[in-house]
Amino acid sequence: MPFVERSSQPRLHYVIDDYTDPWANAPVVLLQHGNGRSEKFWYQWVPALARHYRVVRPDMRGLGASGRDFDLATELTEENCVEDIAAIIKDLGVDSVHYVGESSGGIIGLGLAAAHPDLVRTLTLAATPVYISDKMKASYALKHGSRTDAMRDMGIRTWVDTTNRSTRFPPDMGEGFFNWYADEFAKGDIEVLLRLVQLVNEANALDWLPRVQCPVLGLYPTGGPITDAEQERLLTTHLKNFKLVHLPTEYHMVHHIVPEACTAELLQFLAQNV
Repeated sequence: MPFVERSSQPRLHYVIDDYTDPWANAPVVLLQHGNGRSEKFWYQWVPALARHYRVVRPDMRGLGASGRDFDLATELTEENCVEDIAAIIKDLGVDSVHYVGESSGGIIGLGLAAAHPDLVRTLTLAATPVYISDKMKASYALKHGSRTDAMRDMGIRTWVDTTNRSTRFPPDMGEGFFNWYADEFAKGDIEVLLRLVQLVNEANALDWLPRVQCPVLGLYPTGGPITDAEQERLLTTHLKNFKLVHLPTEYHMVHHIVPEACTAELLQFLAQNV
């Protein structure tokens, strides 16, 4: 389990899955999880990718096995999360990676591609919003004062299980999956999770979009609740080299709901952008 150790910065944890030929210098596909999750949430993608690419799965600062020793109010920022990924890429000893981000993990990818274009060979966005709409903020508040109020009042596990069943996943995902997801999510430090909600609610990636030069693949639900038509319009208008793929679900978490379709599209995209 590699760690990146840095002076006056939190320790960063990442996992490498590599089943490529030992003599091959396989490119790196970096899978960045979204809000409140960890590297474990990419488990469905690893078998399809790791035979062809070195798969790297980081834990965002404060989550998973990454360090919590930083000031939440001032140091859990989009810019610092971008620089964390740059530090991991440096630690890997590679010039660049194929970056894949799900939901808010894709926002970090947009920031990385804008600030460090040399580090990103391609960028894939899995249901990544440009911003969180007021409608979704109200939906996730569940009639409490705010999303953070709901998370405190209901408890993390109950809140995430409730919202999973309303917007993130279809009911046929099964109780085993719903319970695993809620249990794993609830392992996060509550103060980190609450601060991340504030960060995501304030985020707006619009200024980054015109600065992204690399090819971009978008894997999006059809009529999703978070990434609506207006968000897709912003992506198609402002990204220079963008391919949008609609997947057969109306729910948000496409990388869990249709992982085989997602990885098939990604492998085809990567083959076209070696």
